[in-house]
Amino acid sequence: VVTVGNTVVDAVLNIQACMPQDCSDFPELLSDKKTLVVTCHRRESIGQPFENICQALQKIAKKLPDIQIVYPLHLNPNISRVMQPLRAIKNIKLIDPLAYDEMIYLMSKSKIILTDSGGIQEEAPTLGIPVLVLRDVTERVEGIESGTAKLIGTATDRIINETTQLLTDTCLYQQMATTLNPYGNGDTAKQVQAVIKQTL
Repeated sequence: VVTVGNTVVDAVLNIQACMPQDCSDFPELLSDKKTLVVTCHRRESIGQPFENICQALQKIAKKLPDIQIVYPLHLNPNISRVMQPLRAIKNIKLIDPLAYDEMIYLMSKSKIILTDSGGIQEEAPTLGIPVLVLRDVTERVEGIESGTAKLIGTATDRIINETTQLLTDTCLYQQMATTLNPYGNGDTAKQVQAVIKQTL
């Protein structure tokens, strides 16, 4: 067994190298506001956890008017129905699901990410974006242990407190944003190629 890293880092860096310099494809993004990206889709959060997340986002948006929340909304009606109250809030934008390269671009323009996605927990450190994980447990323990992500659950008050702290505490933010990516540095494919050549 050879540890070589995660190929998702290679993919994110390749996409990042080809991304446009402006955000004309994302009129939702306002250059004068910090962007908070949200994604939620896990079935175990259907019901009260999603209600809690919705309430937290409403309160965060009102508490911090200098931010904008951009939320590519999952198509599951059990999720989208719960999140409809967010449409009434000026600095929250609910948008359609994105293609992978579009999502990487949106993430790269964000200040922080709130998510229950396992993939984003791996991708965001490559972009230097801190992640608050809206779950009670995660299989991506490397990110939690290294400090690129923090597990905060789905309680409304904790989501508000952790998000506010990360957005206002410069030292904490820099610590998470600059922590070494535990999933690799983008040379995973080359390492795999080298290992295969050595065994031939």
